[in-house]
Amino acid sequence: MAPRLEADTTPTLPASPPAVPVARLSHNDVSQLRTLSILHYVLALFVAFFSLFPLIYLFLGIALLTGSIPLDGGASGALGAEAVGGMFVVMSAFFLLAGMTLAGLLVFAGRCLMQRRRHTLCMVVAGLSCLCMPLGTVLGVFTLMVLSRAPVRESFQGTASPLAPTS
Repeated sequence: MAPRLEADTTPTLPASPPAVPVARLSHNDVSQLRTLSILHYVLALFVAFFSLFPLIYLFLGIALLTGSIPLDGGASGALGAEAVGGMFVVMSAFFLLAGMTLAGLLVFAGRCLMQRRRHTLCMVVAGLSCLCMPLGTVLGVFTLMVLSRAPVRESFQGTASPLAPTS
C-alpha cells in the first residue's frame, strides 16, 4: 500500500495590509497637547463658576411665581409678576444648563486631548470655547492651530507614535 498523504491543515494567516507611514509627534506636540488639556480643565472651572450666576435669577423668578415677592399694581400686577417670574425661571434655567453643558464638554475634550481621541469633538469644542471671551477665545484658537497639524491629526487616528526618536 502506498502511504497516504494528508492535506496540510495548518491555518494560513491573511496577508498583512501594507505598512502605513507612521508620523512622529515631536516632544513639542506632546507637550502642547498636554498643556491644552490642562487649560481646558481650567476653562471648564471658570465656565462652571460663571454659569452659576443665573441661579440668582432662578430663585428670583421662583419667588415671583410663588408670590413671595409681591408687586404693586392691583390685579394686572399679579399677572405681570407671574409672567416676569416665568421668564426669569425659563431664561435662567436655559443659561444654567447651557453653561454647565459647555463646562462638561470642555472637561471631556480635555480628557480626549490627553488620550488623543475624538479629533472632531475636540475641534468642535475648541470652536465653542471661542465664545468664552477672552480666555476661551485664545484657548480655542491655539487648540485649533495645534489640532490642524498633520502629525497631531494622525495621532488621533492611531497611526502616529507618541514621540519621535531623539537623535
